[in-house]
Amino acid sequence: MSGKLRLGKTKDSRTRKQAVKAVNVAEAESLKKELKNQAEFTDYLLTKGFSITSIRRYVRDVTSFTAWLEKENVAIEQVSYNDILHYIQKKKNTVKQRTVSTIVNSIKHFYNHLISIDQLEDNPALHVKIKGVKRRMLYQILSKKELESLYHNFELPDNEKSVYKNQNWFKASVLASKRNKVILGFMIYQGMGTSELSNLTEKDIKLREGKVYIAGSRRSNERTLKLEATQIMDIMEYQLQARKELLELSGKQTDTYFVSIGTSDRFSNLMQNLIQNLHKQHSKVTTAKQIRTSVITHWLKLYNLRQAQYMAGHRYVSTTEGYLVNDLDDLSEEITKFHPMG
Repeated sequence: MSGKLRLGKTKDSRTRKQAVKAVNVAEAESLKKELKNQAEFTDYLLTKGFSITSIRRYVRDVTSFTAWLEKENVAIEQVSYNDILHYIQKKKNTVKQRTVSTIVNSIKHFYNHLISIDQLEDNPALHVKIKGVKRRMLYQILSKKELESLYHNFELPDNEKSVYKNQNWFKASVLASKRNKVILGFMIYQGMGTSELSNLTEKDIKLREGKVYIAGSRRSNERTLKLEATQIMDIMEYQLQARKELLELSGKQTDTYFVSIGTSDRFSNLMQNLIQNLHKQHSKVTTAKQIRTSVITHWLKLYNLRQAQYMAGHRYVSTTEGYLVNDLDDLSEEITKFHPMG
């Protein structure tokens, strides 16, 4: 590693003070000397962008696990799903259930490391789950192809349908659909959440640079992300034409980027209608959070942890780490299956 990998900060003073400290070269080298018994594993975790605290915890758990394997005369490469269950069953008698869950997570990372250096092909801990631990809400993960299909197949209203009372009603529906497609694009390509979308302003869209600025908040860091080529034309059409017409129709004067047609300014109502329409298009779609979770999960497959943290706007790397469960546990197939350990 070279230099420091810094995270985006918000303009909020508390965020600046509490911004996650970057791991620099000297800290990394010091950590590898400290954890020299698991130097390669430590190196792997550093390249993934984990914090020093997390790395120490993972190495401690794995060192304890490998010591137990040696005592039981089981080779690391020969460990089975049942061996891991046997190990954590013993741990359950001495530590809390949440700690057991953390140990399992450490072992998963260790075997992912062994897979990355071609020492193994499968992760024996992959499908081990601990019942009784409060978890982040788990969602059925939409594939990258499904997400992009939602955007490209997003339909504008059909003038032939009788649901539209008159031409003005139809026009308003078309404008709202153009607005909603831009919203959907920001959700799918920039992973924006509902509150970030509602706070977006016209000046945050940097069309000439092909970027969007996402303001920070008390709970998130600011960041600037690249716009995808497929979004540009839809954004331009909305910004230069549809938004202005929506302002005229609604009689509103606002800097808010996304304009609603009715008298209500509640962005949550707009999002609820959008999600309902997306659910009709694809039954697997349930919430805006599900889409954001899917996007962040895919980012974690493409980028290291710190990069994904910046793109997601998370203030703490531990928040981003929480999304790894969606990747490691293959929730698209296993979402309702938990190991029956009480």
